[in-house]
Amino acid sequence: MAQGIIWLCVFLIPSVTGIIVSGKLSLAIPILKGNIWLTLPLFFTYCLNYFLLIPQLLFKGRKTWFFVTNIVFLLAMNLLLYFHPGKVPAEVIDNIGKEGVVWAMIGFVIMAIVLDWLCIVAAIGIRNGIRLHQTQENLKEAQHKATEAELNWLKYQLNPHFLFNTLNNISSLVHLDPDKAQDSIGQLSDLLRYELYESEQEKVPLSSEINFMKDYIGLMKLRCNSKTTVEEDLQCPEGDHMIAPLLFISLIENAFKHGTNVRDASTIRISQKMDGDDLVFACSNSFRPNQGTDHIGSGIGLENLRKRLELIYPGKYEYSHSSEDGIYTASVILKDFRNG
Repeated sequence: MAQGIIWLCVFLIPSVTGIIVSGKLSLAIPILKGNIWLTLPLFFTYCLNYFLLIPQLLFKGRKTWFFVTNIVFLLAMNLLLYFHPGKVPAEVIDNIGKEGVVWAMIGFVIMAIVLDWLCIVAAIGIRNGIRLHQTQENLKEAQHKATEAELNWLKYQLNPHFLFNTLNNISSLVHLDPDKAQDSIGQLSDLLRYELYESEQEKVPLSSEINFMKDYIGLMKLRCNSKTTVEEDLQCPEGDHMIAPLLFISLIENAFKHGTNVRDASTIRISQKMDGDDLVFACSNSFRPNQGTDHIGSGIGLENLRKRLELIYPGKYEYSHSSEDGIYTASVILKDFRNG
């Protein structure tokens, strides 16, 4: 569309300019005819290259055929259009001679070919620009699909991990407290319903995610004894804020996994609050280093958390963890969350 408008302007501007300068409407048609006679070969050259020769020859690596075809076409077209010594008025021949007429026409043909090549260069540039834009769009689409596929893969890795641990917690209650185990199964059913349906969305309401985390913490408490203290403070700011689903479950799971001990008193603290426009989630738990290979701060769940943060909130998050005085703390800050 834009190219059509440009060529229309090329055809019409000389006529409009002539009318404005001379003030005579009668000059429009002769100027238009003369301009078309000069411009039409350029237009044909541009269209031939833009629609046929560039995509079919140049872009397919047939450069020799591209240049040979253009050279033959331009020579034939311009010689047929402009090289007519026999049609030159006699008074012109008398002034410059036949040889001068021939050289003048050769010069005119060369000038026309140069202008034609400028049109070809313009066609190549525009075609390259369009192809580059399409390539970038295709690349963005491919990257978007790859990101979606990786996020789904990470989420599916998380789900069986979460389900396995929760069922293991409930199974320990079956013989000790059947009624509590039955209630826990109903609670797990609600969690799975959330996980199967709402978590399939790219973002979920923060309030729904907080309710999910509270239910999850309630189930994780089943594995704790009387020596474990669990403190939670999950604040939900006002407004319709959205967040990636199941984002912090790995930190909560990690805290319960490493923060409970059957012999010693243990503490688990889970908090979420707004700090200005940033959302701050933190998990801390008692920690006693051991010689085994199951180190806190590692594992599939936490590695998935890092990958999901990088894919969903690139450049807008901070993830940190530390261990000091027997307390392990992990935190995630989602920057500018209130405005996200």
